[in-house]
Amino acid sequence: MKYVSTRGQSPAVSFGAALEQGLAPDGGLYLPERWPTIPLAEFQDAKTLPEIAEVMLRPFVEGDALASQVGAVVREAFDFPAPLKAVTADGALSVLELFHGPTAAFKDFGARFLAASMARIRAGDSKPLNILVATSGDTGGAVAAAFHGRPGVLVSVLFPKGLVSPTQERQLTCWGDNVHSYRVDGSFDDCQRMVKEAFVDPALKSRFQLSSANSINLGRLLPQAVYYAATSLAVHRERGVAPNFIIPSGNLGNSVACVWARKIGLPIGRIVLAHNVNRSVPDFLKSGQWQPRPSIPTLASAMDVGSPSNMERLRALFPDVEGVRNAISADSVTDDQIRARISADFATYGKAWCPHTATAAEVYTRLPPAERANARWIMVSTAHPAKFREIVEPLIGRRIEMPESLAKLFSRPVSCADLEPTLAALSGALGTAR
Repeated sequence: MKYVSTRGQSPAVSFGAALEQGLAPDGGLYLPERWPTIPLAEFQDAKTLPEIAEVMLRPFVEGDALASQVGAVVREAFDFPAPLKAVTADGALSVLELFHGPTAAFKDFGARFLAASMARIRAGDSKPLNILVATSGDTGGAVAAAFHGRPGVLVSVLFPKGLVSPTQERQLTCWGDNVHSYRVDGSFDDCQRMVKEAFVDPALKSRFQLSSANSINLGRLLPQAVYYAATSLAVHRERGVAPNFIIPSGNLGNSVACVWARKIGLPIGRIVLAHNVNRSVPDFLKSGQWQPRPSIPTLASAMDVGSPSNMERLRALFPDVEGVRNAISADSVTDDQIRARISADFATYGKAWCPHTATAAEVYTRLPPAERANARWIMVSTAHPAKFREIVEPLIGRRIEMPESLAKLFSRPVSCADLEPTLAALSGALGTAR
């Protein structure tokens, strides 16, 4: 299997090379050169998340040096559960909890897979790898945790000043050692732009071996398709139906992962994206005109993305707007609606949602009653509510117990540097990082 750029101006590369490069030389994102189809029968003996991951990922690493080690990679990476729990008594609505990893967010799946893969791909490489990651909240913490202490790797985490929750900022700045945290005086879009500019800057490329751990990296996005595979298989085995998913969406990595899982043959029905007031995707589906815009700060901060990178992958897969409309639908939720949904669903179901999960819960309530009644719906819960306790606790009138993994972070010292939102500032910081 080879991987090609969405922009078509770079040579095809192996799986391992795509992971190491992060972004293609022409600035595009890597896609499989061809799409495998995996018959459901191949998953017959695969029950656990690592077992399903090994079957699903096998054709994507075919011919790569990592192929013989993919089983070990997924067993190391996916050593925590992704439980599906009923929300309504009739089982029509469930929630897929993706926050049981080390940093209590869904980003742990991709970050740990990428770290485990990189450790094997780069075994014996003497030149250090510099990983750049822009984060609107959860990505940076997951990447920092996954790569912390690994030899031969330096991690630079860029996050927008004042636009992440206090718990998230703690998670981004408490690592030290080979992890460097930078608080950027700008938005997430500024952070993402700086990272992309670094990858195509000749001077930086000559000084450093750069890679990315955002969902622009194939090694972050592809493993996220695994929990959609596992969940859809479980529902299909139990009920004989293909479930529909409602996914909180920002940079579109998690959403595109679900689209990819369906494309290769997993039993997945509708895919509905839940956005906050950063409406680039819902507006595109409505108007047919792609118009990225500056991001707007919201309660669902990890989704504050005005120019989602993975739209490039989605549009490469479906070149015309009708194709995208047939693949996904999308809706938008305001902060007031997020607050109201957190309160209402705690009162109704006894469930505490993080603000991102609340966007999915709100979009579910907008579905026509017949659509809700005649299908199996799964809301994707992307983060533990304790990461946003300053928002959630006053709305539900209860204290949220913090997972042990998060509690440990509060005993660590924090360290970060402030950066202007320019490539020059990032270049200078990389030059002093050791």
